[in-house]
Amino acid sequence: MLSYKQRFIQFMVENEVLLFGDFTLKSGRKAPYFINAGKYRTGTQIAALGEYYAECFLEHKVEAKTLIGPAYKGIPLAVATAIALAKNHGVDVGFCFDRKEVKDHGEGGMFVGQALRAGDDVAIIEDVMTSGKALREVLPKIKAEADVNVKAMIISVDRQEKGTGEKSAVQEAYDEFGVKVYSIVTVEDIIDAIEEGVIAGKEHLEAMRAYRKQYGV
Repeated sequence: MLSYKQRFIQFMVENEVLLFGDFTLKSGRKAPYFINAGKYRTGTQIAALGEYYAECFLEHKVEAKTLIGPAYKGIPLAVATAIALAKNHGVDVGFCFDRKEVKDHGEGGMFVGQALRAGDDVAIIEDVMTSGKALREVLPKIKAEADVNVKAMIISVDRQEKGTGEKSAVQEAYDEFGVKVYSIVTVEDIIDAIEEGVIAGKEHLEAMRAYRKQYGV
């Protein structure tokens, strides 16, 4: 029986989110694989995605009562995860997301959804983490709203690549902000899935390993 991580890797391949070949990343690095989260665009896909995030949330026993989805990509992810936790696991959590601009009328404020209060335990839900830029942008907004406890950040894939130094963006997030980042899968999980025949792509293994050796942590 496949683990939820293996099923997620299959899910990414089936939906053309995980691609293999020759790609030039925003960083300028030449990579043998590419993750295009923009391919998630249907109700079926986002419902399944929410379940995988919920599995990761439960696996790591994240103690959070509210999920924060940074605008814009994080918004549907946080909502889908909250739905999956409630519907499939009986875990009822709140959700909220930030506005790009502060609203000065109506209920006002920077966040929409569950109100954030000092001392609340929260988790941030995002798609991938490359440089940690999204976390650096949303954390000050969250702290300006209320002095909450950011218990975790959950992402879909940890590329396990060096950032500006010798550490990955995930490691830097913990060192800089004390935020633990959990991923549904890592690039090592993807390599293992190819090796074990969970997905096709054995012809890409050599390039994947070489890339990991050059840029991995």
